[in-house]
Amino acid sequence: MNSRVSGTGRLDVFYEDGGRASNRKVPSTEVSGLDGDAPALTFIMSQDQKIAEKSGLAARPIKRIDRSSG
Repeated sequence: MNSRVSGTGRLDVFYEDGGRASNRKVPSTEVSGLDGDAPALTFIMSQDQKIAEKSGLAARPIKRIDRSSG
């Protein structure tokens, strides 16, 4: 099975604790459309929650997301 995500957008995620995750891959279907970036935020929050559950740590609250410039 191919693990690459086809048709992706890249977003920078800024957390309330001052942390940042650059170039997060998000399916292009989640980063375009009439709903703005709300679907992308939901997608990233879901990813972060899964990571938090595996690590045993709480997911960090997201302050904002921006489209990556590079």
